Amino acid sequence: MDQPDSQHEAIRVTIVVACRNEINHIRGFVDSVLAQDFRGLKWEAIVADGLSDDGTRAVLAEYCADHPQLRVIDNPRRIVSCGLNVAICAARGEIIIRMDVHTRYAPDYCILCLETLESVGADNVGGPARTTATGIYARAVAAAYHSRFCTGARFHDEKYEGWVDTVTYGCWHRSTFDRIGLFDENLVRNQDDELNLRLIRAGGRIWQNPRIMSWYSPRGSLSGLFRQYFQYGFWKVAVIRKHRIPASWRHVLPLIFIATNLSLLAAIPLAIWAHAQSAALTAAILWTAMVGFYAIGNVFASALAAHSAGWDIFPYLPTVFATYHFAWGFGFLVGLIRMFGGRPHSSLAFAGDSRFTRLSR
Repeated sequence: MDQPDSQHEAIRVTIVVACRNEINHIRGFVDSVLAQDFRGLKWEAIVADGLSDDGTRAVLAEYCADHPQLRVIDNPRRIVSCGLNVAICAARGEIIIRMDVHTRYAPDYCILCLETLESVGADNVGGPARTTATGIYARAVAAAYHSRFCTGARFHDEKYEGWVDTVTYGCWHRSTFDRIGLFDENLVRNQDDELNLRLIRAGGRIWQNPRIMSWYSPRGSLSGLFRQYFQYGFWKVAVIRKHRIPASWRHVLPLIFIATNLSLLAAIPLAIWAHAQSAALTAAILWTAMVGFYAIGNVFASALAAHSAGWDIFPYLPTVFATYHFAWGFGFLVGLIRMFGGRPHSSLAFAGDSRFTRLSR
């Protein structure tokens, strides 16, 4: 990794972001970056653009002409992890802060990242994953996202402060990447989870500070949500295969639920075909009980989420929760099938298969 030359030693912070075809979001994002209060610290922002062809590049050029702190570089592979890596390699700051185009940031976001990184002795810091949503489905998706019933992840909890296994985006000393390596460019999704798992396994620690505030725009449709979480589940298999262990056992619970459902449903006709009526009845009872308990838990979690976010979204929440769980579980299952089919983690997906490789915005 190149070291900063003497001309740029005063630059303290580099913001890195990867994007492609974000014409609807790029202005709001850049305005949010320019509004950051760095309290006199010198900074730069590097946007690794995946060869956008929707006008995003022209907007970035317009901003760069007026703000020398902004730079745009090419990301010809068009994958987030590749874009982040080329931006980090081009960075001149000693602190790296990752940002995302679909997120808006409080004016003190960056300075609080820096202060937290120094004060708690962590190797990576960030804030919880807050959301901002308009429209009934987007609000339901956001409300479910913050429920423990959704994934159980600490970084979904807007109030939690403490040590975590992963965090939203991240802020690191540049030397951390020299020590553990960059983002895994084989991963279309889950590259941040994999980096954090690698960091923890190398003895590092991650801290969440709820005062570090940003707001992410969630998917506004069930189809978009399903594609997103199907990809998350699919690419989680690559992470687990690489490290031989999941970052958290909550990652495999949707798979267990899906696999148990399918096994019991398959057992019923097989038992009937084998004239094992009692086995068929047992499988049917177990499947009905499992689905019933899930439905009760789903409705209860939906009521709790609606109580906080508005009762008008309650009718949509059970379906949204199920979409989170089934999309992740089916994606994980397909990833396992491909893995045991002999595909190395670096080629789990066919290059031209958009279901696995194209980001689901």
